[in-house]
Amino acid sequence: MMKMVKALLLLLLGAGRLFSQENTESRESRLDFTANIQNNHLWRGLIITDKPVVMGNLSYALDAEKKWKVGIWGASALADDKDNTHYKEINYYVQYSDGRLYIGLWDLYNSRNINTAVAADDIFSYSQRRTAHIIDLRTHYTFGFSFPVTIEADILLYGGANAGEVVLEPDGSYKKNKYSTYIQASYPVISGQKISLDAFVGAGFALHDKTFLYGNGKNSFDLVNVGARAGKVVKITEHYSLPVSMMAMWNPSNKYARIQLAATVF
Repeated sequence: MMKMVKALLLLLLGAGRLFSQENTESRESRLDFTANIQNNHLWRGLIITDKPVVMGNLSYALDAEKKWKVGIWGASALADDKDNTHYKEINYYVQYSDGRLYIGLWDLYNSRNINTAVAADDIFSYSQRRTAHIIDLRTHYTFGFSFPVTIEADILLYGGANAGEVVLEPDGSYKKNKYSTYIQASYPVISGQKISLDAFVGAGFALHDKTFLYGNGKNSFDLVNVGARAGKVVKITEHYSLPVSMMAMWNPSNKYARIQLAATVF
């Protein structure tokens, strides 16, 4: 009898461990994180920082097909910029992607150089008038194989006091948001080869004001992001390869250009 009890306990223990491992593997298969290093951070034609940056993305898939995800994206510069400010950013997001259609809602928080006269430097502040958070609706769609163009459209829906997105009344009360909008078309010039090459052109405008975030503050519509990105995978060992890219970007509205080198470490 005692042997039967011991055997049953061992069987239950083994089954419990197996079930636990299966659950852990299932959870781990939905949980993922990546890390990138870049010589700068460029976003929709804007120079966020000219210093080297480390970026991380932690995501969790809400469904088995991994179409729905929630996550946290963060980045930090490795040195101060020339104005003695330091770039640090943390974002939260929920997104859907089926490989061709992408829709994401992002909460952006860049703590670099917050002007406390117009914006709150409190990460938990979502005040309509003073929050430094930006709620960013992101969408893009890639057409079929015969016409592989990707069209992107992004709208800043809320916040952005530190970025100039919030317009105030003369008495300092909230008046409106600009709803700055970014649109972009990109095309794979070279694909399916050792080195890929994509070309892109992006423009900006505001839905509720004459000026918008990405431009020079003078025009209601302008080209802000024109360039190309080349990418390849460098084999380091038999079990590790390093995806790298080089991008050239011009902002005709702000009249500057940059080169970006980037690598996805894992």
